[in-house]
Amino acid sequence: MATVRVQSEDFDAGREAAALAAGRRDVGAVVSFVGYCRDEGGTLAALELEHYPGMAEAEMASVAAEAEARWPLLGVTAIHRYGRIAPGEQIVLVAVAASHRGEAFAAAEMLMDYLKTRAPFWKRAHLADGTVGQWVEAKASDDASAARWGAARR
Repeated sequence: MATVRVQSEDFDAGREAAALAAGRRDVGAVVSFVGYCRDEGGTLAALELEHYPGMAEAEMASVAAEAEARWPLLGVTAIHRYGRIAPGEQIVLVAVAASHRGEAFAAAEMLMDYLKTRAPFWKRAHLADGTVGQWVEAKASDDASAARWGAARR
């Protein structure tokens, strides 16, 4: 069973990844990915992330279930933050435990690709000059990455 959380507060990526293997002798690998807010060359003051409560968690759980059905995983954790996030702060964590590293790496990559294209989150840039940008459009490159796994955009 996957752990899925959408929260405004920061998370401890190391603690979350370690929890997947704690007390288990069958875990051979834990792979984790943390996505951070970039400053975009000094032009970004913060990202504003919005989501549909309930829907975001349900889609993240669906994505995790797809990974668990595809690979023999021993644990999955996916955490996505919302609210105002400054450059250098964490936005998203995907951590996967498996008996073998190949399965863990593949599942973590698929999970992140699917979260970028299917989870209902929206980003808007707050610029360093005080202006507020438009909501960020989806990227064709994210769709192409997800398509490798057979993902269709929602």
